[in-house]
Amino acid sequence: MFPMLETDRLRLRELKQADVAAIFHCLSNEEVTRYYGQVPFIEKQQAEQLIKHFDKNYEEKRGIRWGIELKETGEVMGTIGYHLWSAPHKRAEIGYEIHPHYWRKGYTKEAIQQVITYGFEHMNLQRIGAVVYVENEASNQLLLKLGFQQEGILRDYMVQKEKAYDTFIYSLLKKEQPQ
Repeated sequence: MFPMLETDRLRLRELKQADVAAIFHCLSNEEVTRYYGQVPFIEKQQAEQLIKHFDKNYEEKRGIRWGIELKETGEVMGTIGYHLWSAPHKRAEIGYEIHPHYWRKGYTKEAIQQVITYGFEHMNLQRIGAVVYVENEASNQLLLKLGFQQEGILRDYMVQKEKAYDTFIYSLLKKEQPQ
């Protein structure tokens, strides 16, 4: 059964086909995809396929991705979750995106904190990684505030629109979490 998580303002839940329009609205926005490693969606079918991809990753225990829903309105503002999950090695990478309408309101931080807790307590993770474009100042600052350590730079790691970008690699270890 897919786990649902809650914070004061958010519900992190399984994505459904009914969420296609919201996911398309988010990932067709160039501001969102600028640091996402892909070009903006141009067809709703791409959002349908992405939701199916997230479902398959969960079924095959390779990742888990929640829709980020605002409790007050029921609107889905984006997604958050883990990919590259390796249960034997007790590690996964976190990823997230939200529509710019919801930026700078603390929603991403709230969602990340809940997903980190879930990863350490229920997925038995020892390490949570993150890969972030060097230019993505907001995400870089947020991860540092949340206790992630910058481990280095992956040179020309992401190619988007035929241009290579450097990324920072981050980690947060279970033993570094406050008790």
